[in-house]
Amino acid sequence: MKICVSAMGGSLEAKVSERFGRAPYFVVVDAENMKFTAVSNSAAGAQGGAGPEAVRQIAAAGAGAVLTGELGPNAKTALEAAGIKGVTGVSGSKTVRQALEEYLAGK
Repeated sequence: MKICVSAMGGSLEAKVSERFGRAPYFVVVDAENMKFTAVSNSAAGAQGGAGPEAVRQIAAAGAGAVLTGELGPNAKTALEAAGIKGVTGVSGSKTVRQALEEYLAGK
């Protein structure tokens, strides 16, 4: 499964972004081999609708789950419609790698 982490940068060592729709990057990681793709969030500076547009981007990247700090109501609705699991409460003090390892260990 591919897991998306909202991030401040485009690597596994980047800090987690606590705001999903406004995250500068999404790091989409294949949980089987830890290979990743960094996706620049084109919705980060949008006036409105950032959450649903961000969901569209990560769905196109094949993500089955999202790890982030917070999800707005529109992002939650869009994730549910896309069949993507949203996991909130991830601290911005963690790196993408740490967030992934914790999530995978708890599965």
